[in-house]
Amino acid sequence: MIRFGETVHSALPQDIPWFLPDHLIFFGAFYAVLAVIGGGLAYVMYKSLRDVHKQGKNGCCH
Repeated sequence: MIRFGETVHSALPQDIPWFLPDHLIFFGAFYAVLAVIGGGLAYVMYKSLRDVHKQGKNGCCH
C-alpha cells in the first residue's frame, strides 16, 4: 500500500493507488485520452484497409 510521501513507480493500472482522489482524476483522464487516440487510430486504419479492399475489387490502379 502506498504511504504518505511515496510516488507512483509505474503507470500500469494495477500499480496505481486508485483510492487517492488526485491519482484517480489524473490517471482517469490520462487513460481516457489514450482510449480516444487509440480509437481514432483504429478507425483510420479500418477506413484505409476498407478503401484498399474496395480499390482492389474495382481493378482501379489510381
